[in-house]
Amino acid sequence: MLSNITTWDRKTTLRARLLLGVSILSVLLSSAMLVSVSVGPVPISLANVLSVLLSIGPIETTLHTPLESLIVTELRLPRIIVGIFVGIGLSVAGVTMQALFRNPMADPGIIGVSAGGSFGAVIAITLQLDKYLFISVPACAFIGSLLASIIVYSFGHSKGQLSMPALLLAGVAVSAFFSSLISAIVVLEKDTNSVREILFWLAGGLDSRSWEHAITAGPLIILGAILIMFYSRDLNLLNLNDDDAKAMGINVNVTRPFLIILSALLTGMAVAVSGTIIFVGLITPHILRLIVGPDHRILVPLSALTGALFVISADTLARTVIQPAELQVGMVTSFLGAPFFLFLLVKNKNRLHSL
Repeated sequence: MLSNITTWDRKTTLRARLLLGVSILSVLLSSAMLVSVSVGPVPISLANVLSVLLSIGPIETTLHTPLESLIVTELRLPRIIVGIFVGIGLSVAGVTMQALFRNPMADPGIIGVSAGGSFGAVIAITLQLDKYLFISVPACAFIGSLLASIIVYSFGHSKGQLSMPALLLAGVAVSAFFSSLISAIVVLEKDTNSVREILFWLAGGLDSRSWEHAITAGPLIILGAILIMFYSRDLNLLNLNDDDAKAMGINVNVTRPFLIILSALLTGMAVAVSGTIIFVGLITPHILRLIVGPDHRILVPLSALTGALFVISADTLARTVIQPAELQVGMVTSFLGAPFFLFLLVKNKNRLHSL
């Protein structure tokens, strides 16, 4: 009886913490979206932004101008929605990989998964496959991300154990390998328009994103994130060791590859519509662990919202810091993420030496 009461109390506490976290992050994300829509080369007041958003629905308002409506609905809002999807995909992929690889420094960008996705997308751009089928770029990015995930996991997994140093070194090697292939393509490509598109895309950004990009990547990213949320309890056990996971009835040989595929899908879809944006999946889970703890039943959904908030905030900063020009989002996240990664290396130095 006492055990049942304790279990009920834990579930109630878990739900309360999750609800509180979702509520706070939803308010912050909504505020960040409104600010992002309102700022830019053509500033729009928050009142006019709300007027445009209300006009999308059944409520007709005349506070805004036709130009403001065009800027909000066709330029800034699609960009923000794509940024939200990218943030969700990269952050959920990051927290999943950290659990699967038992590596606090695992991130789609650091262990080469984003580089594999970038290579796949560059191949599609070079061959101009997107002119025949728009989904070809996301599809090639997914294949590249999945291939990189398999290679890194194979080299980091030995005799039933995952080695952090081996995983990091494999990630560096895979990332360098795909980066060299991309460089070779850029050097050999004779079409200057394709080269310009590849270089601009590799920097990672959300400029010129449209509703078509949101519709292409959004559903798959949301579906993948939801599926991973259903495996949150399994991630808690896989983060400890395989023996505990097997004792609790988890088929490790099926669950881990399935979650790796989902992580590759999220990374591939994000890379396909935004280019290479790294460190999102590294920063957000670590910040949240300090606040809400390591339970993935809370960590995964809150990472999704925090990742979206981080990308939107970084994009707003990139668009406004040197107006009228703008930075790429990937530059901002790298500027913030590189020192954070070095901090994690120092923090885990003793653990690295022991492995």
